[in-house]
Amino acid sequence: METARDSGERVEGWRPPVWPGPMTLDGQYARLERLVPAHAAELDAAARADDSVWDYMPYGPFASAAAYADWVAAMAAKPDPWFYAIRNLATGRAEGVASWLRITPEAGSIEVGHILFAPALQRTRAATEAMFLMMAWVFDAGYRRYEWKCNAQNRASRRAAERFGFSYEGVFRQAAVIKGRNRDTAWFAAIDKDWPALEAAYRAWLAPGNFDGQGRQKQALAALTAPLLVARDPG
Repeated sequence: METARDSGERVEGWRPPVWPGPMTLDGQYARLERLVPAHAAELDAAARADDSVWDYMPYGPFASAAAYADWVAAMAAKPDPWFYAIRNLATGRAEGVASWLRITPEAGSIEVGHILFAPALQRTRAATEAMFLMMAWVFDAGYRRYEWKCNAQNRASRRAAERFGFSYEGVFRQAAVIKGRNRDTAWFAAIDKDWPALEAAYRAWLAPGNFDGQGRQKQALAALTAPLLVARDPG
């Protein structure tokens, strides 16, 4: 006979969290704004600096600003994915997007994806803080599991997942066909038990004192999160 111990750890007092709903998430360096059609022109201009930002996305690059605006309008109307435009407060411009998707409150699970940082946003405090703000909302809302998935060929995304504190969970082979090519999908996740230590790591990295007069980091986020990972990516 199966016992309670055999069937998994009992989860006491847990209730399904709410569906995402904040229209803005505000930080020191970034503000996340619920995606609306009015963001399209600014985002399109930022992304056109380098078409390679679309290489691992299931869509794009877009042939015209109008085509991109149509895509933004369609995404802005969806509850899942729940999209944000990322405004870099250093420049005042919207320079990227990210979303929550596969939102499953009954399981306490939610994923971050559709992440696109235009060149102006890449390797900035605003980009990292955007990921922190989204993760903080997820765990503060009561979600138990926060997922990151990417094309297994996308080494930059796999490195970013670990830098942001997501532990490696494996590769799903032949998970999809994207733009006519096979996609193996690498899985990463953070869970609620990881969050207190990850929050401390993010706050230490984002602290103004972690940067010198030229804006260079003194301590890397990857160095702060590496000891917290349950499993490392062998790739």
